[in-house]
Amino acid sequence: MKHLGLVFSVLASTCLADSNWPQFRGEGGLGIGSGKPPVEFSAEKNLKWQVEVPFGHSSPCIWNDKIALTGLADGKLITFCLNRADGRELWRAIAPAEKIEAAHRIGSPAAPTCCTDGERLIAYFGSYGVLAYDWNGKELWKKPLPVPVVEFGTSASPIIADGKVIIVADQDVGSYMIALDVKTGAEAWRVDRSEFRRGFSTPFIWKHDGIEELIVSGSLWTRSYDTKDGKQRWSASGMSRVANTSPVAAGDVLLLCGWNVGGDEDDRVEMEPHASFLAAQDADNDGLLAESEFPDGPVRSRFTIVDADKDGKVTKAEYEVMRGMFATAVNQLFAIKPGGSGDITATHVVWSQTKHLPYVFTPVIANGRVFTVKGGGLASAYDVKSGSPVFQAERLESASGEYYASAVTVDDRVYVVSQRGVVSVLDAASDKLHVLARNDLKAPVFASPAIVDGVIYLRTDKLLYAFGE
Repeated sequence: MKHLGLVFSVLASTCLADSNWPQFRGEGGLGIGSGKPPVEFSAEKNLKWQVEVPFGHSSPCIWNDKIALTGLADGKLITFCLNRADGRELWRAIAPAEKIEAAHRIGSPAAPTCCTDGERLIAYFGSYGVLAYDWNGKELWKKPLPVPVVEFGTSASPIIADGKVIIVADQDVGSYMIALDVKTGAEAWRVDRSEFRRGFSTPFIWKHDGIEELIVSGSLWTRSYDTKDGKQRWSASGMSRVANTSPVAAGDVLLLCGWNVGGDEDDRVEMEPHASFLAAQDADNDGLLAESEFPDGPVRSRFTIVDADKDGKVTKAEYEVMRGMFATAVNQLFAIKPGGSGDITATHVVWSQTKHLPYVFTPVIANGRVFTVKGGGLASAYDVKSGSPVFQAERLESASGEYYASAVTVDDRVYVVSQRGVVSVLDAASDKLHVLARNDLKAPVFASPAIVDGVIYLRTDKLLYAFGE
């Protein structure tokens, strides 16, 4: 009997190891769950457990029988670990940040999702840098990094690739990408991305044709890098002014998406040349532009973006950079084919869609289709290969509002969550919008769900739920 018990234990742990959620949007960043989760769930139905958790926007990182999250508790940034079976807290560790970085009024300084290689758990806070723990909470190494220069806070999550922790720190001044040895925290390589402005997109590993490419979406451009040394492989223009959504792929089709104010052809934000604007608006004749010297409108409301170094004054260089970004930004969902080098914008874009785009919500691919939801609850689906609409801008009834959580798919279903906490379950096999269920959690949701072994792990502003049949 002892031998049978041992065999059962080994088999159970092996099954768990095959069904993990090791980073933002799960294995490979694809948003693909496992098992058969419930379609209908609430605090009264199909609830396995619920626990109170510290405030934060990071999504669950799950390995075997443990769940890792980050949050802000008693003024401290923490990484904490829960038992997957019942939600019981196992440990928490404090990040030694001297000061908590600013965040958007609906944001959080604990937004990046942890990642793991199974042995090491990696947490990243803009307020401090990178910390590595084992799954029992022992600190293995730490790497302080400068606090990013962006008043909305850090959101891009770390990923692990080729034995390295990849951190993309796109910001208004001094953007860079760094790779740290996952075992030691030693810097493996660094890429200067100073031409890029603020971005919140998590990097993605595109696996195809026996190779792996590190894909990073940024302002105006998406670029591919070699995971071994960080050298650039190709670059594609056609991105929005700020990158929020993350790339996703289905085999040899890479999908990129970006939307931001001023990037639609019929809704451009135009800035006149600096010389004429300065002559008309520089009230104190100091050659610089304060916020009070901008007339009311879309540019003044984005003064903190134009003022890259946050010194309260806009220089000619800062003005012209933003003017150029407004002029060239493109809002679109588009597909890239593999095999390019250099600028592939004119040669490797397979198709694009420019209407009804998501803002922060990262699309998901299911049943050969890519599913998106625009703010207001407008759902669309397109054929992955051709970009042809299956349905477009169909309203999700009783699920309006913004969508900050990204989609997850499993068992021919797509789970999308509104900021207001309404989870709509879509039939991925239907040729029209078919909502299988609407589940109202009656609480704000910014974190993306994780679905592992048929259990949905979903974080609201105060609780972590586990739903399963």
